[in-house]
Amino acid sequence: MKIFNRMSAQKRLVTLGLFFSTVLIMLISSMAVFSINDSLNTCYRYFGHALSKSLAIESVELTKGLPADTICNTLRTHALFMLEANDDMAFIEFRDAKANIIYSSKKDDMCKKRTARITVSAPMLNIQPQAKHVLLGSVTIGLTGHIIDEISAMTKLSLTIAFLIAWLTIGLIIIMNSIIATREVKNLYEGVKKLSSGEFGYKLNSIGTSREIRELYKAFNDMSEKLHSYNESSIESLTLERNKFEAIVMSIANGVIVCDSVDTVLLVNEHAQHLLAASEKDIINTNLQQYCDTNGIIAFKSKLEEFKNTPIVDMIDKPLEFNIEVSDKILKTVISPMFLNSGDYVGYIVVLIDVTKEVEMDRLRSQFISNVSHELRTPVTVLRSYSDTLYNLGNEFDYETQKEFIGIMNKEIIRLHDMVNDILDFSRYEAKNVKLEKDMCNISALIQDCISRANILAEEKSLEFIVMIEPDLPEIPINYDSINRAVMNLLSNAIKYSPKKTKIKVKAEKIKDYIEITVTDQGPGISEENQRKVFDRFFRVETSAHTVKGTGLGLHLVKISVEKHHSGQVFVNSKSGEGSTFGIRLPLIEKINKLEEEEEYTPKYQLNTGDK
Repeated sequence: MKIFNRMSAQKRLVTLGLFFSTVLIMLISSMAVFSINDSLNTCYRYFGHALSKSLAIESVELTKGLPADTICNTLRTHALFMLEANDDMAFIEFRDAKANIIYSSKKDDMCKKRTARITVSAPMLNIQPQAKHVLLGSVTIGLTGHIIDEISAMTKLSLTIAFLIAWLTIGLIIIMNSIIATREVKNLYEGVKKLSSGEFGYKLNSIGTSREIRELYKAFNDMSEKLHSYNESSIESLTLERNKFEAIVMSIANGVIVCDSVDTVLLVNEHAQHLLAASEKDIINTNLQQYCDTNGIIAFKSKLEEFKNTPIVDMIDKPLEFNIEVSDKILKTVISPMFLNSGDYVGYIVVLIDVTKEVEMDRLRSQFISNVSHELRTPVTVLRSYSDTLYNLGNEFDYETQKEFIGIMNKEIIRLHDMVNDILDFSRYEAKNVKLEKDMCNISALIQDCISRANILAEEKSLEFIVMIEPDLPEIPINYDSINRAVMNLLSNAIKYSPKKTKIKVKAEKIKDYIEITVTDQGPGISEENQRKVFDRFFRVETSAHTVKGTGLGLHLVKISVEKHHSGQVFVNSKSGEGSTFGIRLPLIEKINKLEEEEEYTPKYQLNTGDK
């Protein structure tokens, strides 16, 4: 604790950030491992029940019509064959209808070294047509859980490595961002302090700095050298050099404000004026603590009071850093004190850096992670609930109820699969150097294939597809999987937002140099404001009931696939309450050839001609 108290404010912030990041990562990893292990155990039990039922059915068929004295040997032979083929089976035990043991493999040498973790049983029934089933006995299987242990170990190792990399990356970003953001400003501050103390001729080392700062340092060094040469010159010469210094400050890419010891603004560059939404005459010679942004909020007062309450010794080694919100912009602010040669405090320099986009991207990433976590939690919860119900009460349900339960579980697995595919495709399609292989394809067949698969989802809401495809559409060069997924995204979106018992119109036609595919629904429609953002990553149109689920990546993947990888176009036409039409345009081979002839065009794909 004493060491922590002796740290500077920024070091404390970095340390606390790393500590809380570590705790959060460990908590998330523990929860993930627990959830995965719980799901594995549930699935494993389900697998055991299925295996025992299958073995019971096989055993009934094997022993049907056999003499009573040969049944035991037949079951023993079949059991040993199953045990030899599967290391996860600890033992197999057969009992008759009175629960007497017919055969048990527990005494066989093969099973003595195997320990059962899970035991499951299934009845052996003689199924009689148009009559009650006759109970012949039961079969019990012991499972070792070998597969679960291997998967669990691999999962823990993978999560440990992934979260360790994430922790190291977060720590490195925090530390490097802190060092880079302040090092160059601190050097400039040191140079200004040297000049203010009369040490003319002092030079700043520009090695390892950015191009703009290197130019600034060069100008500073030139000014310092000239001040040294003209140290004995007249006041006019010194004033000229001061004006040059002001010109340098005014040309800095980041916002710079110079204040005296009573917070009066002495100098403000153009970029700072832009960030503060104020002209030079409005801010020069005013008190910075009293500055109000366009929303009427006093932005600097509390932080300047904190700066003044911080010991000067701490400020010399580490300038004060913080983020403030000014006129809907988020500004990273660095405050450094200024001193005379005698050591007297004369004022401070405020450096403003616009980090609005970076903060917004961090917010979007956090929102995306939150959305994905929520979307993954729902199907996992459904799967666990239904599998637990089948496990504990399965014998009390009839065949149709069990089939319904399994159908729901299958839908949730498909939903999980689609979400994972969205995330993987987002990472793959966004890569700068990725090139999708193309083949000449019949777009009509592709659309029919998508509609056939989408019909399963449409039938649940009693929706009807109206398909209008122009005859003899020419083949075009596309990546089949990419465009197939794009069309399926449009169809699934239309199904999600369409009311029950309505129609969805799918149309494909040749328009000039493109084949245009549109999907029109009768849903709630999209406002004009949301239409401009509907293809953005992570964006989702919220409905009044908030019932439509998703990651916000589907339409963005459509846009990336069509525009980036196929040189096509995406569009949407909609009015609130009147449905929506989403469409894509894919260029014909003639259009692509024209584009390739233009000097500025670079092909985004590689056409597969079949040549080896």
